[in-house]
Amino acid sequence: MKKLLETLYVLTPDSYLYERNDNICLSIGGNEKASVPASQVESIVFFGKNTVSTHLLGLCAEHGITVSFLDRNGRFLSRACGPVNGNVLLRKRQYAAMEDTEHVLLLVRDLLYGKLRNSKEVLLRHARNEEDGQSLYQAAEQLAALAKQMEGCTNVDSLRGIEGIAASTYFEQFDRLLSESCGFQFGQRSRKPPKNEVNAVLSFLYTMLVHDMRSALETVGLDPAAGYLHALRPGRPSLALDMMEELRAPLCDRMTLTLFNKGQLSKNDFEYVSQAVYLNDAGRKKVLTQWRSRKQEQIVHPFLKERIPIGLIPYAQSMLFARVLRGDLDRYPPFLWR
Repeated sequence: MKKLLETLYVLTPDSYLYERNDNICLSIGGNEKASVPASQVESIVFFGKNTVSTHLLGLCAEHGITVSFLDRNGRFLSRACGPVNGNVLLRKRQYAAMEDTEHVLLLVRDLLYGKLRNSKEVLLRHARNEEDGQSLYQAAEQLAALAKQMEGCTNVDSLRGIEGIAASTYFEQFDRLLSESCGFQFGQRSRKPPKNEVNAVLSFLYTMLVHDMRSALETVGLDPAAGYLHALRPGRPSLALDMMEELRAPLCDRMTLTLFNKGQLSKNDFEYVSQAVYLNDAGRKKVLTQWRSRKQEQIVHPFLKERIPIGLIPYAQSMLFARVLRGDLDRYPPFLWR
């Protein structure tokens, strides 16, 4: 199994990253603050206005380190990477599979089954800790029924429709998953822009997850833009969006609930712009600290039966999907959180 490497998140405005003796160095205001060997880094993510030297970009390309640029609120702007390392034969099979309606239907069904199953587990986990968790149990049963209903779907559009109903069922219960003492409410899912603090954290973590999934797909030789569930659009990492669906609830939603229920975030960690709410610099640092720590935790992968860091789950699932394309597996095994 691949070794988990670091993702460097650059949050401080006007930071400058440069290369020295195969090390990635960070300076702020002309003073060097940190230095990390390039061999230990998988990717670099810049937030806001920062500067990177051309020599460092060359080093990153040489080492296969992806450099992504996001605005202060986490909206993707651009990315720089070295030569494509994709396996041309694997990608050829990936593109051919997009025209195989039976393959597409099975893959999308398996991905969405994983999503519904993991969403159900989040609801059940909280229901067991509530004196009156009846509505959570009922919602979990509805998700189980919808997952079973997917077995009879004969096209992807029908699966998308069930996924939409399931998402509504799940998020209708989200306020019940937040403790009353935390002082925050979810209301309903809002994305562009997020309209409250809970949605702001969810959107931010989803952005981090799609970044990790995209990198994982490229690492195993797949094209992250050639997806099956999400519509194909220029510049859109459709396959990365497909593959992250099953991981939203266990990795992002659970962390969001923990951050608020444990009082780790306050109103001071957000900025309010018109009707939009975003994490501010301090809030992003808190969330990313927890995100990095969580990725280091170990689990036993439910299909591989190997102990791996949580941060390698996107890579493991990408590898399993590649095995399906190669014919080594008959069906894609979704990641089912236990």
